[in-house]
Amino acid sequence: MTQMILDPTGRGPQAEAATALAGRPTSLSGARIGLLDNTKHNALLFLRAVGELLVAEHGAASVGIVETKKNFSIPVDEEIISRYRQASDVVVTGVGDCGSCSAAAVADGINFERAGLPAAVVLTDAFDVTGRTMAGVQGAPDYEWIRTEHPMAVLTEDEVQARARKLLPQIVATLTGSGA
Repeated sequence: MTQMILDPTGRGPQAEAATALAGRPTSLSGARIGLLDNTKHNALLFLRAVGELLVAEHGAASVGIVETKKNFSIPVDEEIISRYRQASDVVVTGVGDCGSCSAAAVADGINFERAGLPAAVVLTDAFDVTGRTMAGVQGAPDYEWIRTEHPMAVLTEDEVQARARKLLPQIVATLTGSGA
């Protein structure tokens, strides 16, 4: 099995390939939502709350796939992307609440986009520089994600629900390309 090594300078072959965003649906009505949990504390709770809100308030058909990464610091591979491509129309992933998981979350979003799946990536604001660096390494220096206050891991369940509610408009805008 071949292992990918990331060039921290951003000069590797991937950095040269331009990344275009996947085509966006005009709405999430009837969409199958994919959720990718990066294992960080409160990430799955947050993502499930977002999924429920997308179904209840934006007409999404279902939360079609929910997976938890085996390692929060390694970007998703083609096998995982393939499962999402078959079972979902859009993906929400995160929560980047540390350095390596934030970098991997940005790489995940870019990889989903390259596979034709609109992705909304959620990072805490403490890791903007980490996310921007990974976006550059991945050849997508202008890639955008949803920022939220740091930290997420220490929030109570009610606070996580409130955070999901607060970020929902940005998530919908990111997935549909409708602007924030």
